[in-house]
Amino acid sequence: MYRSIALAFLAAVMLASAAMAAESYTVASDCTWPPMEYLDDNKQPIGFGVEYIKEVAREAGIDVDVQNIAWDGIFGGVATGKYDIVSSSTTITPERKQQFDFTDPYYEVLQAVILPAGQEIKSLSELRGKKVGGQIGTTGIFVMRKADVGADIKEYDDVGLAIQDLVGGRLDAVICDDPVAMYYVNKKPDTAGKINLSFKTGEPEYYGFTVAKGRQDLVDKLNQGIKKVKESGKEAELIRKWMGEGK
Repeated sequence: MYRSIALAFLAAVMLASAAMAAESYTVASDCTWPPMEYLDDNKQPIGFGVEYIKEVAREAGIDVDVQNIAWDGIFGGVATGKYDIVSSSTTITPERKQQFDFTDPYYEVLQAVILPAGQEIKSLSELRGKKVGGQIGTTGIFVMRKADVGADIKEYDDVGLAIQDLVGGRLDAVICDDPVAMYYVNKKPDTAGKINLSFKTGEPEYYGFTVAKGRQDLVDKLNQGIKKVKESGKEAELIRKWMGEGK
């Protein structure tokens, strides 16, 4: 009798442990996009997006392990099941929705053009004949191509490398998401004061968490967490922490 009870209890514990393990998800994040996702001095992921996905997970009752994964392999990894979620300031686009499922939007951005300090533009057309850099595979590059203004578009693995080339005079402009632009223009010590956020596009974009097609179960969990993070005031707290007032 006691042996049967003990075995039943052990089986219940094992089932509960398996259920708990099933609620742990690997999150891929390209940590080259400050202040949204980047690495601290100990090479650990930090930033608005990193904290946001952790808060969403907490509210959804799941665990997440955020890993720094290069952008060029991030979507292939989630498609093959190597990672469960992409949380990397990913804009929801019709093209991406054909290949992946997305959560509800959690953050709105505009594309921003950064120029050397003292320079201004009022439209993308003024970049005709200019060397414009951006991170490969991002919507900034897509926007420049769609605008077709005759700019010489240069693609980089890391937006920070494009910013360095702008400061060094090897580029005329850089295009990226506006919170990233504001970070380099206002906060990063080696670039603040040397560059200027000159222009923002008029069409808003929206970040969403990305999962493989057919993972509606996971989308539902994340959407539940997003809703609670917004309603609780935690989202506003994180925005103030990473972007300051007025965003």
